Amino acid sequence: MTKTELLEIIQNGENSGVEFKRDNVDPDSLAKEMAALLNLEGGYIILGVEDDGTVTGLTKDHKEVEEWVVNVARNNIQLPVIPYWEHIQWDEGKSVGIITLPSDSPDKPYKAKKGRAWITFIRVGSSSREATREEEARLYQSSGIMRYDKKPVPGSEFKDLDLRRLQNYFREIRKQECPPMEDMEGWQKLFLNTDFMVESRTLPIPTVGGILLFGRSPNRFLPQAGISAVAYPGKEKDYASLERVQIRGPITPLYASSGEIIETGIVEQTIEFVRHNTSVEAKIDERGVRQDRWKDYPLESVREAVVNAIVHRDYTITVMDIEISIFNDRLEVISPGRLPNTVTVEKMKAGYRASRNELVKEVLRDYRFIEASGLGVPRKIIRGMLEHNGKQPDLIEEEDRFIVKLWK
Repeated sequence: MTKTELLEIIQNGENSGVEFKRDNVDPDSLAKEMAALLNLEGGYIILGVEDDGTVTGLTKDHKEVEEWVVNVARNNIQLPVIPYWEHIQWDEGKSVGIITLPSDSPDKPYKAKKGRAWITFIRVGSSSREATREEEARLYQSSGIMRYDKKPVPGSEFKDLDLRRLQNYFREIRKQECPPMEDMEGWQKLFLNTDFMVESRTLPIPTVGGILLFGRSPNRFLPQAGISAVAYPGKEKDYASLERVQIRGPITPLYASSGEIIETGIVEQTIEFVRHNTSVEAKIDERGVRQDRWKDYPLESVREAVVNAIVHRDYTITVMDIEISIFNDRLEVISPGRLPNTVTVEKMKAGYRASRNELVKEVLRDYRFIEASGLGVPRKIIRGMLEHNGKQPDLIEEEDRFIVKLWK
C-alpha cells in the first residue's frame, strides 16, 4: 500500500472494512476487530490512528508491533491466522502500521478470545459486536462446515412429510424400488438413508431439506419457506398492487403416472403467478395443441431465476421470504442472504457450480428443474434474455440479499 492510498483510506474514516486502533490496545480488543473483519469480507486495521482519523503514530518500534500483531493473531483467534503486515512512514517522524485481512477467508466463523471464552464477532457498519446464534449459524453455513438443509427440524416428525410426494419421487422420478405404503418402518429407514430425516437423540426427525421439499405444511415449522409475490402497476413498489399473494407449500409437485401434474409445488405456483401478470400469447400449433408464447420474459429465464432463489437462498434468515416483484418495466427475484462462500456474480456468469443447500439442489436436479452442467445462469438467464429482447439482465449482490432483474 502506498502512502497516498493509506491517506485516502484514513480520510474516508472507519467503515465495515476499516478499523482505526492504537498500538497499545488490549490483545483481546485487537483480536475482536480482526475476527469481525475476517467474518465479513476482510479489510484493514490501521494502527497509530485515532477514531476521528488523527494520525498519532505507533508508540513502539514497528518490528516490535509486528511481532505483537502476529502473536495476537496466533494466540487470540481461532482458527489462528497470519495477517499481512505493512509499515509506512508518516510525517514528523511518525509511522503507521497496517494489518490486512483477506476477503476470502475459508474458515468462518473466526472466534476471538474474550477472557476465558471464545466469541464469534461480526462487523456491522463501523463497529464490531458479538454474533447472534442465527448470525453464527450463517457463518458456519457460508464456509460449508454446516449443511443447514440437513439439520433436524425441532417439533416435526414422520407424519409431517407428504408420503404421496415422496413415493412419487422415488418411484416416478428416481425409478427406484421403495417400500409399500403401509410399511412405515421401511419408509423411515429410506428417509434416514437419503437425508430427508436424521436421528436426533435416537429419534428420527425430518430435516430442513425434507420439510422444504416434501413437507405437508412447510411453513408450520419453517416460516421462511415460501415466496411473496406482488405485481405492481408502475415502476416502483407501492401499497396499490395488481395482485399480492403468499405462495406456500412443498417445493416439489405431485405427478400422475402419465406425467401430468396433479398438485403443484411452489415453483409451478410462482410461474403461474408470473404468467397471468405478464403478457402471454396462446396459439394452437399444427397438432391442435395450445402453446403459450411468453412475450415479456422467456419462460426458461423466469423459471431459472425462481429455482435458483429456492436452491441458493439462506434459510437461516427466518424473517424473509423469497420475493417476486413484477413492475411494468421489469421482473425482480430477491433471494435472502449473500451468495454462498467463494461465489461471486462474475463466477455465476461463467457457470460456476456451488450450492448452499446441496440436498435441495440434488432433488430438484432429479426433477430436471436444474441443469447438471450448472450453466443455468449463463444459458437460461443471460443468453435467454438477450435472445428474447436483447436486454442484459442484472445480477446484484447486496449486504443481505441477491437480486435478479429481468428487463421487459
